[in-house]
Amino acid sequence: MKWSAILPHFLWVLSLLESYCACVKGPGRRCAPPVRDCTGLQQFPRPCATRQALLTKECCPPWDGDGSACGANSGRGFCQDVVVPDTPDGTQYPFRGVDDRERWPLVFYNRTCQCMGNFMGFSCADCKFGYFGENCLLKRESLRRNVFHLTRAERIQLVSYLNLAKQTPSSDYVVATGTYQEMENGSNPTFANVSVYDIFVWMHYYVSRAALLGGPGNVWTDVDFAHWAPGFLPWHRVYLLHWEREIRKITGDDSFSIPYWDWRDAQGCDVCTDQLMGGRSPRDPSLLSPGSVFSSWRSLCSQAQDYNARGVLCDALAEGPLRRNPGNHDRNRVPRLPTSAEVAFTLSLANYDTGAMDRTANMSFRNTMEGFGDPQTGLGSSSRMGMHAALHIFMNGSMSSVQGSANDPIFLLHHSFVDSLYEEWLRRHSPNPSHFPTSNAPIGHNGEYHMVPFLPLHTNREFFVTSKELGYEYSRLLAANLLLSESLRPYMEDLHAVWPWLLLASLCSVVLALGVAATTIYVKRRVPAWPQLREWSWKSLLPLQAFPERQPLIKRDAENKPGGYTAAM
Repeated sequence: MKWSAILPHFLWVLSLLESYCACVKGPGRRCAPPVRDCTGLQQFPRPCATRQALLTKECCPPWDGDGSACGANSGRGFCQDVVVPDTPDGTQYPFRGVDDRERWPLVFYNRTCQCMGNFMGFSCADCKFGYFGENCLLKRESLRRNVFHLTRAERIQLVSYLNLAKQTPSSDYVVATGTYQEMENGSNPTFANVSVYDIFVWMHYYVSRAALLGGPGNVWTDVDFAHWAPGFLPWHRVYLLHWEREIRKITGDDSFSIPYWDWRDAQGCDVCTDQLMGGRSPRDPSLLSPGSVFSSWRSLCSQAQDYNARGVLCDALAEGPLRRNPGNHDRNRVPRLPTSAEVAFTLSLANYDTGAMDRTANMSFRNTMEGFGDPQTGLGSSSRMGMHAALHIFMNGSMSSVQGSANDPIFLLHHSFVDSLYEEWLRRHSPNPSHFPTSNAPIGHNGEYHMVPFLPLHTNREFFVTSKELGYEYSRLLAANLLLSESLRPYMEDLHAVWPWLLLASLCSVVLALGVAATTIYVKRRVPAWPQLREWSWKSLLPLQAFPERQPLIKRDAENKPGGYTAAM
C-alpha cells in the first residue's frame, strides 16, 4: 500500500476543514464542507458544483497540466455543448420535466468537456479505460480473477483497499442532498462530502431512486435509470470501471483489479468469512462478525421507503451497520442460488433484449440475466427471481434493497461475475453495437442516452462492446491451460513461502540419518560386547516391501477360497 499517494488527499481534506464556508442547511440535514466556493458534485466533479457553474450550466474545469478548460491548450479536449438525442422513450415513465435525471445532464449542465483521442474525465485529465501513460497512448489489459484464486496477500490487500476507500474522503466528487429545484435552480447548492467508497454507494442509490413529484409520499417508483431495462449491463460495467480506477488512484496500485465471486451452484455464501467479506456475528445473525473490518462500516442511502414517505433525497448521513443474513430469505421468491445449467441457458439466448425491453421481456438475455426472466424457460415477469436478482435476495440484508445494495462489499464481487457473464455472451453472439436499442426503451436506456449520474458522460451503446476494448479480461474466460495456472496460483504462493523451510528440514533429516548411520557403524566396530550390531547391514534401512513376503497376509479357508469383501458379497 503506497501511503505517499494518500497523503496529498489527507492534507487536502485538512485544508477543507480549515477553509470551511457555510452551505445551506435544510431540516435534519448536515452542512457539508464545501470546496472552492462551495464546489462539489453529485458524483458531481467538485469544480462543477459551485453556484456559478450551476447558474451558467457549464462543467468545463481546467486541467491542472496547463490551466486551460478541459486541457484545450494541450489538445486534450474542448468545452462543448451537450448533445442529447430526441429519440422517444418507452411508455413506462409517463412524465416529462419533473426529474433531474431526465435528458441527463441538461438539468444541471448543457456544456461539458468533450475529450479528444484517448483522454477522458470531467476535465480530460484521465485516460480512457484501457489506456495509460502521460499521453494515454499505452494499452493496458488487466485481469479480473476469481476471488478464491487470489493469493493470501492479495486477499488481505483487497480487504485493506476496500476499507481504505471507505475511510478516505473523495477529493474529486461530492454528492447532492437536494434536487435542482430545492437548490433554487442552482442559486443555493447543497452537497455533502463522503468517502470514495460512499460516492459509489450514492451513485447506485441516485440512479435507481424513485422520481420525486413534489411533497411527502408523492413519488413514482416504477422508474430506474440503470435497472429493469437494456442499460442494466452497460451501466454496471461503467460503474465497476470507475470504481476500479478510484481504488487505483487512492492506493497508487495500478495493477489492482476487481475480483469476482463465481456463485454458480453455491450452497451458501462462500465469501462470507472474516478473511474475505465478513462472517456472521455469533450474537446477531443479521450482523457481521466483529472479526471482520466490515462490521464497523456504516451504510447510507439505504432507507428508500423513508425517503419516499418524506418526498426527499438521501441526505448521505450514516444510517446503521451493514446487514446480511444469507440463506434466511423468502424461498418462494428464490428457492436457491443459480445453477450452472441456468447460467448456460441464459447465455444461449441470442436476443439481447425483446418486446417492451422491461421486466416483461421474453427470451431476452438481459432480462433473464438480470433475474426477471425465468432461467429455465426465458419467459419474463417471473414470480421467482433468478440469476443476478437471486443473489441479492439471498443475502437478505443491505444487498436485498436495490438502492442500498452497494453498501455491502459483496456487491462488487457479485457484479464483477455478472459482468463476466455479460462478456461471455458478447463473445459468443458477437452483436453489432447497432443492435443495442436506439429508441422506445424505458427512460434512460436508449443507446445514446447519457448514463445517470456519470460525469464524464458515457452512453449505453459505448459499453455494448467486449471488455478487451476497455482494457480488461476475466480469468474464467482464458484458455484452459492459462485458467489452470490461475487456479493454482494461491497454492504455488503457499509452496513458495514454505519451500526454504522444507529444504532445510530435508537437509537436517539427511544429516541426522547420516549421523545415526555413522554412529552405528562406529559402535559396531568398537564395542564387541554388542554382537547383535555385527549383523546390522544397510539392508535393514530398506522398506519391508523390498523383501519377499514370507507368509500370505490373506489366509484361505478350507475350500481354498479367499476371504474378504468379494467373498462376502
